[in-house]
Amino acid sequence: MAEKRNIFLVGPMGAGKSTIGRHLAQQLHMEFVDSDTVIEERTGADISWVFDVEGEEGFRAREEAVLDDLTQYQGIVLATGGGSVKSKENRNRLSARGIVVYLETTIEKQLARTQRDKKRPLLQTDQPREVLEALADDRNPLYEEIADYTIRTDEQSAKIVANQIIKLLDER
Repeated sequence: MAEKRNIFLVGPMGAGKSTIGRHLAQQLHMEFVDSDTVIEERTGADISWVFDVEGEEGFRAREEAVLDDLTQYQGIVLATGGGSVKSKENRNRLSARGIVVYLETTIEKQLARTQRDKKRPLLQTDQPREVLEALADDRNPLYEEIADYTIRTDEQSAKIVANQIIKLLDER
């Protein structure tokens, strides 16, 4: 990959965007950025606090501004928040400013990977499976709409998935 195009990872929570993104960036000698981490740094508070105080709408407004900034960088691997694709502006920016890789996973894997995570406001419920199923119905078509590549992450290590992405990019 001679040119350093941005690589944007999209997909549901628990798909492995942050973990795979770190491996990918390391192997490609690119900078790794996690949009949720940047939102927390700029806000001075964690995502759960932003949700509690500003609601999902307030969080999404912050997320949109951060993604507008981050997608203008050059040569980054960006892990986006699972709901970032809800915004048409975000989808347009991601599509126009880099290569979008949709990391696809099952509800079962999401449950297993997120069950102990208290930093996911949408999962602070007695019905996490139902929440994840509703989110999948809403968001999976949006991930598919903007994806240049789709990779299933269920039964593979982050390193293997990163290598698969590199192979796809090399073939591009």
